[in-house]
This record gives sequence, structure tokens and C-alpha cells, in this order.
Amino acid sequence: MLRTLPDVVILGTQRGGTTSLFDWLATHPSVAPSTTKEVHYFDRFYANGDRWYRAHFPFKFVPRLSIEATPYLLFYPPAPGRVAGDLPASTRFVVLLRDPVQRAISQYWHSCRLHAEDQPLDVALDLEEHRLAGQEDIVLAGGESFAHRNFSYKARGHYAEQLRRWFEVIDRDRFLVMESEELWGGPRGPARVLQWLGLAGRDTPFPATNDAPRARLEEQAVVADLRRHFAPYNEDLFELLGRRLWTG
Repeated sequence: MLRTLPDVVILGTQRGGTTSLFDWLATHPSVAPSTTKEVHYFDRFYANGDRWYRAHFPFKFVPRLSIEATPYLLFYPPAPGRVAGDLPASTRFVVLLRDPVQRAISQYWHSCRLHAEDQPLDVALDLEEHRLAGQEDIVLAGGESFAHRNFSYKARGHYAEQLRRWFEVIDRDRFLVMESEELWGGPRGPARVLQWLGLAGRDTPFPATNDAPRARLEEQAVVADLRRHFAPYNEDLFELLGRRLWTG
């Protein structure tokens, strides 16, 4: 094979800053980005085969760090096993975890922008369990699920169960798990990513891209309901990671 496989995969989460991080890293002189940000090989296009996937990456003689970012992978149940079997043991993974309340709301407005969602926020959240019923079984069987991708507002914020699937098949020291908010909180967050990847520091500002405009501010009751919903899932995550997130 003349083309390399990725040295780094940004796994997610959706609406967690993956586009901003990919775009920022792609401008680094020591990084070779995939030809498209979201290759979707290990979720939607796995049947296309290894040659198709490699075609998105540089030739092996290019001495740069190859990267890709497909945020659906964190949430997609078959992905960890596929990745563990197909990528080299040297590949590392970045996981950005955004406050799940704001992440869920951002996904809702993103789905509205894509014309995938036509319900008010509170109704969409109430409908989620019904919409997702049986969809994971479809995904596990290798099928496509529009609902699994687009209506998983709360489910994608259950981070611990998603991370455990990855940690069961890939050593945890190959993962950088950090708060999305760190990336916009000043230079220390982006610098942490560069240091972990072994890349030289840089002065290029970290961008805020792919934001989903919101038509209105959310009602406090909706936000409060989401806070209550995510509280036990967050505690599960903090126990898994051994630290608390979003304390700022």
C-alpha cells in the first residue's frame, strides 16, 4: 500500500468542536489532513474497503502527521471494533466532550438548519426515546439510521457508555479526552493538544467554525430538565475518567 492510514482520529463528539480542531490542525506545517474532514469509513462506508479509505490520506513518504475527524464514530456502536481491527496500534484518538446540555441544544439547531428537524426543542427532546426505539439494533446490523444520526440529542451526551466501548478494545493511553470548552478558553487548551500529539507550538488563533445559529434562547425549564437528565450520566463519566468536567 502506497498510502498511509491516519496517525490521529478525532472521534467526537458531534457539536463539540471537532470541525474547529480539524481545521486548526490542518494548517499546521507538520500535519497532513484527510482529503475530507468526515470520511465516515468506519460508520457509513465500511463496505467500500481499505483501499477506498486509504485514498483519503497522503502517501507514506510524506513525513507529516495524518489526521481525520468523524464525530459520529464516538456514538456509532460498531466503530470501536472496526477501528481496533483495522488501524495500527500507533494510531491515537482525540475525544472532545462538550457540556452535554449545550451539546444537545446545539445538535437540535444543527438538525433544524439541515431541515432534518421540524419540531420545537421541547417536543423533539420528548420524542427522542420514541424516535430512537430499535434504531441501535438497525445500526448494529449494519443498516443506516437517519434517526440515530439526527435525533440523538440526549443519547449522544451519555458519554461514559460510549467511551467504555472504545476503552474495552483500545488502550486508554491512546486517547486524549478533554472538555471542548478548553479549546475556546485560551491558548492552554489548543497547546495541550499539540503537546500530546508531539507537534511544535504555534501562534495561530484557534477558530470557532461550524457553529449552529440558534433562532431563540432556550426556555429555562428545558435547560433545567436537561441538567437533571444528564446529572447521573455525568457522574458516571467523572468516575470513569477520575476527574470532574465542566467545573468552570
